[in-house]
Amino acid sequence: MEQIVLNVIFWFGIYAIVSISLNLEYGLAGIPNFGRVLAVLFGAFTVGGIVNRFFIAYYGIQGELIESSAELKTIMNQRIAEDPSFGILLLLLYLAISAVVCGIIGAIAILPSARLSRDYLAITLLAISEVSFMVFNYNTSLGGGYYGISLPDVFAFYAGNRQLLFAILSLLLLLLVFILAERISNSPFGRLLRAMREDEDVVKAYGRNLMFLRIKISAISSAIAGIAGALFSLFTANFIASNFTRIEWTFYPFLMVLLGGAGNNKGVLFGTFVFVTVRQFLTVYKYELVETLRIPFQTVWIEYIAFGLVMFLVLVYRPEGLIREAPVLKVAKKLRARSSESSK
Repeated sequence: MEQIVLNVIFWFGIYAIVSISLNLEYGLAGIPNFGRVLAVLFGAFTVGGIVNRFFIAYYGIQGELIESSAELKTIMNQRIAEDPSFGILLLLLYLAISAVVCGIIGAIAILPSARLSRDYLAITLLAISEVSFMVFNYNTSLGGGYYGISLPDVFAFYAGNRQLLFAILSLLLLLLVFILAERISNSPFGRLLRAMREDEDVVKAYGRNLMFLRIKISAISSAIAGIAGALFSLFTANFIASNFTRIEWTFYPFLMVLLGGAGNNKGVLFGTFVFVTVRQFLTVYKYELVETLRIPFQTVWIEYIAFGLVMFLVLVYRPEGLIREAPVLKVAKKLRARSSESSK
């Protein structure tokens, strides 16, 4: 049970970060980013394929990336074990660079939206993410391919259960991301994004640049998702492209957003918690479930069938989610107070 709780906490932190980033882009701005996995993938790749290359060059390690990364891991783990502060600084460096790189990737990936409608944009972003996945998965010289790249353990100084530290870290990062998302949602920029979601022509009529708005929110949300990708790769201590599929990092986050309530960060947190908890218990007790219910197919399909059914029911019977998006009451009160003062 202790391991189940740790799994729920860790995956809740990781998935909630990705889901909130998607909620900023889809729930708030109305951009159907079916390529959310792209930012998560590049966040993980930044750790192993970009930052680690600098350390490999710094230590003068020779050979192919797969072998040299394994040697670097041994050197870095030894240094982290001797100096814990180095591990913490390394962790912050990985997360910061991943956020910057993914912010740039997100800004570039959204550029086709200048000439594409929302439906075609969704397919285009999905195609871009799939092509990127194929490149990373089959090109061993770029990111290790299906062999992967070894990464140092930033908590090599800790002899206990390292998942406990990563669970705590994921919650801390989630708290920062949630505060940022709430500030964006309740700011004038957030209200402008909601206006763009509801009617782009009105935003144009007021002289706003839609392309700039899309680039800005896409860069912010992609930077947030990239942090989740970097954190996941650091947890597994390797980068393997096959870990970053569209089901895990695009469609599941969409389910969490729709289940909790698009446009509502608190609702997204609730939807993510429900999803992660149910999924964890399905993973642990799926064999007992198959045996009890006498399900005539392999256990691996239970999860896909269950969550596919949940997605269908939500879209048909509860499209606003479990927690409906609420109006920005604080802003309304401020505007009302200003209007009353001006009338006096």
